[in-house]
Amino acid sequence: MENQKGLGFFERYLSIWVALCIVVGILIGKYIPIIPKTLSRFEYANVSIPVAILIWLMIYPMMLKIDFSSVVNATKKPKGLIVTCITNWLIKPFTMYLFAYFFIRIVFNNFISDNLATEYIAGAVLLGAAPCTAMVFVWSYLTDGDAGYTLVQVAVNDLIILVAFTPIVAFLLGVSNVKVPYNTLFLSTILFVVIPLTFGYLTRRSVIKNKGLDYFENVFLKKFNNVTIAGLLLTLIIIFSFQGEIILNNPFHILLIAVPLTIQTFFIFGFAYTWAKIWKLPHNIAAPASLIGASNFFELAVAVAISLFGLKSGAALATVVGVLTEVPIMLTLVKIANNTRHWFNK
Repeated sequence: MENQKGLGFFERYLSIWVALCIVVGILIGKYIPIIPKTLSRFEYANVSIPVAILIWLMIYPMMLKIDFSSVVNATKKPKGLIVTCITNWLIKPFTMYLFAYFFIRIVFNNFISDNLATEYIAGAVLLGAAPCTAMVFVWSYLTDGDAGYTLVQVAVNDLIILVAFTPIVAFLLGVSNVKVPYNTLFLSTILFVVIPLTFGYLTRRSVIKNKGLDYFENVFLKKFNNVTIAGLLLTLIIIFSFQGEIILNNPFHILLIAVPLTIQTFFIFGFAYTWAKIWKLPHNIAAPASLIGASNFFELAVAVAISLFGLKSGAALATVVGVLTEVPIMLTLVKIANNTRHWFNK
């Protein structure tokens, strides 16, 4: 990555470490199942507390960067919010349905039964209707995104989820009993936004008060460069250890489901990123705006899939595939965003 906040050697070969962590996670899930079994006990409202802690560690450096005056200024620059909201709510759920239907119903028709195809499409739609609220802080951090603006974008998305998620899912799936698990939504918001934001604000205020802004920006912040990547790699190991058995038992179907999900992710990123460039948005707003739509709120999607279709359903499996493919794909998009920084006006 061209991003300057890298780990040098580690970040240069980040894709290799990601691949190794995925393999290690799968092997742990297969051969040392007591580890994921123990960790899975620490879960509430479909949110894994160990994963939440690691995501908190990843998000914390981003929150440290937030100058609250920039949050106020973000409301005066609506273009980035418009790109994010229209992409997430008027484009993404419907293109996800179209890509999933085309590949699962038509292209892969000979490999997937009719009932499973219906459930796989449902799982894909649940992912498409749930834009990211946590990991996007990590992607924004890795692309030097505007921390305050990213916070506003996430906050607006959280509010829209409350009113738009249920009708969109009900419309696309033709079901009437969709219920948003508000405990999952609220817990995720508290864990991934409120807590790290509060600690970040208090830390920033204290360090600047005692050591000055120059020390904070040039010394203190750099101490956390390692934390984001380390948290990301450990998160991968835990997530893939949880799903190790599923991956090894369903490798072919996981590959088939991954195809439309991957194409959708690149399409949504490309759509928002191109729009942002045409609108002449600065890169530090354009990149996070595009990455929010490309990423998914998988805790919410998994929770709804389980409540609607059951733990062992194809819909639940499809949402899990979304979890498995997200980090490697998003790191690729981060790299694309960093390598195309020169496309945007400074």
